[in-house]
Amino acid sequence: MNILLWHVHGSWTTAFVQGPHTYLVPVTPDRGPDGLGRARTFSWPASVREVPPEDLREAPVDLVVLQRPHELALAERWLGGRRPGRDVPAVYLEHNAPDGDVPGTRHPYADRDDLTLVHVTHFNRLFWDCGATPTAVIEHGIVDPGHQYTGRLPRAAVVVNEPVRRGRYTGTDLLPALAQAAPLDVFGMGTEGLAAHLGLPEDRCRSADLPQNHLHPAMAQRRLYLHPVRWTSLGLSLLEAMHLGMPVVALATTEAVEAVPADAGTLSTRPEVLARAVRHYLEDPAAAAADGARARQAALQRYGLKRFLDDWERVMTEARS
Repeated sequence: MNILLWHVHGSWTTAFVQGPHTYLVPVTPDRGPDGLGRARTFSWPASVREVPPEDLREAPVDLVVLQRPHELALAERWLGGRRPGRDVPAVYLEHNAPDGDVPGTRHPYADRDDLTLVHVTHFNRLFWDCGATPTAVIEHGIVDPGHQYTGRLPRAAVVVNEPVRRGRYTGTDLLPALAQAAPLDVFGMGTEGLAAHLGLPEDRCRSADLPQNHLHPAMAQRRLYLHPVRWTSLGLSLLEAMHLGMPVVALATTEAVEAVPADAGTLSTRPEVLARAVRHYLEDPAAAAADGARARQAALQRYGLKRFLDDWERVMTEARS
């Protein structure tokens, strides 16, 4: 099957393209948001083919995976007038939790009968108003990076993109207090100058944007994974940390309460409880390693790659029937 999808979310796509199909990824000369092409820092198989928009007009496409509201019109134009959902089977993948008037947020693809709206968490499906559009939930799958945890550095790893711009969404305002419990290493795009922004000394809050092949080993050297995010779908970095064998300390918000078992870390809506859990792991490396091992087993069981790909095969087969 030839599947057309845009390179929107590198980590999610890395799991999706491990399936048995050919994946057509648009590429434009500027490699902008609508033509990013193949990933540069993730490992994708040869079955992912870059396709210029002009070549899509006559390309055989069996399914379109839409991920952003404007892609429906874009796909119809680039496919030479073939309409996703009418002339070509289509699903719409919703990566994000709703924004704005939550929980009354109306999905842009609500009340459609020409496609299935796939959510990545049950929380998202619960909170989006999708009207009469058929919906499904396919929880994340992770390409297992292996049990890399050492926890040798008594620091907390945080992975978040653009923490200054996103502010309270990502719990950036909580970091100064949590940095008193453990020094933080914040990884992600747009993290430069974070310590200065928060008024923290560099030894309490370091930041770096690492390529994916360096990120996992760096995370695994930290004693614990800290997830201070207030409002998100479900950070794939949280699931990756669990796969690495890291214990988790996280805000008990959105889907995190489903993803992290009680014996794999600490979840709470009280920052002071999170701070106590962080200090506990710094003081007791053996407890951190034990909880991290349980986190890994839970992640492998629920967010394994085979289950993810099997779920997608079922939904894609139904969309084409």
